[in-house]
Amino acid sequence: MAQTDTNIVVDHGRSSWSDLWTKEDYLAIWLGFLIIAVSLTAYFGFGPKEEFATKIEAANQIQSAEAARAPFKTITWYNAEADKKKLKGTGTAFGKFVTHWTKTPGSWKDNPVDSLIRSEAQAKAMNDKAMPAFEEAKGKAAAALAAAGQAEEAAAAAAFKDPALNDAAAAKIKDWQAAEKKSSAAKAKTTQKAYNYIPGLIGLCAFFIVIFGAGIVLMKKSFSDFAKGFVIVFLVAVLAYMLGGQAISKQYGFGAEAWGILLGMVIANSIGTPKWVLPACQVEFFIKTGLVLLGGEVLFGKILAIGIPGIFVAWVVTPIVLVCTFIFGQKVLKMESKTLNVVVSADMSVCGTSAAIAAAAACRAKKEELTLAIGLSLVFTAIMMIAMPAFIKAVGMPEILGGAWMGGTIDSTGAVAAAGAFLGEKAMYVAATIKMIQNVMIGVTAFCIALYWCMRVEKQAGKTVGAGEIWHRFPKFVLGFLAASVLFSLLDSNLSKGMADALLDNGAVKGGTKLLRDWFFALSFAAIGLSTNFRELAKYFKGGKPLILYVCGQSFNMALTLAMAYIMFYLVFPEITAKI
Repeated sequence: MAQTDTNIVVDHGRSSWSDLWTKEDYLAIWLGFLIIAVSLTAYFGFGPKEEFATKIEAANQIQSAEAARAPFKTITWYNAEADKKKLKGTGTAFGKFVTHWTKTPGSWKDNPVDSLIRSEAQAKAMNDKAMPAFEEAKGKAAAALAAAGQAEEAAAAAAFKDPALNDAAAAKIKDWQAAEKKSSAAKAKTTQKAYNYIPGLIGLCAFFIVIFGAGIVLMKKSFSDFAKGFVIVFLVAVLAYMLGGQAISKQYGFGAEAWGILLGMVIANSIGTPKWVLPACQVEFFIKTGLVLLGGEVLFGKILAIGIPGIFVAWVVTPIVLVCTFIFGQKVLKMESKTLNVVVSADMSVCGTSAAIAAAAACRAKKEELTLAIGLSLVFTAIMMIAMPAFIKAVGMPEILGGAWMGGTIDSTGAVAAAGAFLGEKAMYVAATIKMIQNVMIGVTAFCIALYWCMRVEKQAGKTVGAGEIWHRFPKFVLGFLAASVLFSLLDSNLSKGMADALLDNGAVKGGTKLLRDWFFALSFAAIGLSTNFRELAKYFKGGKPLILYVCGQSFNMALTLAMAYIMFYLVFPEITAKI
């Protein structure tokens, strides 16, 4: 099977103004920011901002009054908090529209058709089956509320001066919140609805053909060739989502990303990917646009909220592991390809696929090398997101320490959150925040690799490299990632917490940029698989050195991250840990 592109970056020429609308990196930025602009305009320009502001202010006043009245969070305080959490931009007309038309195939157990179509009878049967469990959970929540109310009244009767009564009330309220959470989860299972995702998927496919096709035209490539082949790429991505939604697959963390690569490779190396599909395998265009959108999820306010411990875990350990792993690959394993060495090192040490694509662009790695690095990352991510929470629970590791450990070592952001949820809310928060902090390293890593490759690697190879080459080599889409991060961070810092949660996190992000970002990543993984030839990939796996590099590097990463997390969270800054 022929490859369309052998290098991540094929144009070594000098930049010009025309690059801004003809080069892939810049087009990824423009497309990403077009999506961002539409999302922000819809939720903030035409959304229920004033209505939400009024309700949030009313809830805040109630919470302030309760905080002044009692030394613990009362039932009324939590009810006001629940009122704020109900305010979500995704519940607006635009939010419902976007959510509907970007739906991915759902979960299923025995029949894959269930992921696409569910009848009214099936929905009713599922609701009826879940109703007894909900009634039981609802009863327990009501009983817990009654007990919490009695305990709070007893504390109030003593004017909140009795520490024992205050502690007892706080404990009962905590029990009520836990019971209420279980009741809400059980209720969600009784509200299943009938659906047919097929029309929406057809519309989404057409939409993607238009927006990416516009970029293809600007890059002076054939729109018709892209459109014909894209249907196959999209179908592979849909099938990957379906397989990722299967019950056993979900249990073991084998998601759409891994399935997309696997399915694509099976097709490419069995019947062969038709030549007319290859023009649609625009791996870098898809994933670079997705990475620009990912920037909107990296917020400086949340980075600062977890403090210096998280920054040390993410920003000190990461470069040490990357450099040591690269040196290990060159000096000990004696890997022939320096580009493969650094891409695997960046993938494993920074944040998986996102870092791998940036590193590959910076050092001009071959597509097969990028594919190999991503494949290793996805396999070990699936293993680690299951094994690490089990190990942490087995040894009785503190929840926050476990969350920090997973956040600094598991490659995928989604897998980090899922693994953290196994341990608890605090672990999930710490793990996701540290991974967010680590994501900032994408741009720094790309720049440093570009600099090193220009000043050392290619100079040693006898090539003359000017200072301008660093800029030419630097992956420009990283600038879009950073710009999106700055923009969303500024918006987040200038909004109240309630408004930021309602219209930014649960609006422009979860009801806009993240929905499309997930799809763009799925398309890129499907395209990687479809354009990968095992014979071409095998020579880069010679002697199993990439696997050895990944295992040894990840082992070092896990040991160093655990040590740094323990030192920072429990020895140096225990007061910050106590507040989490």
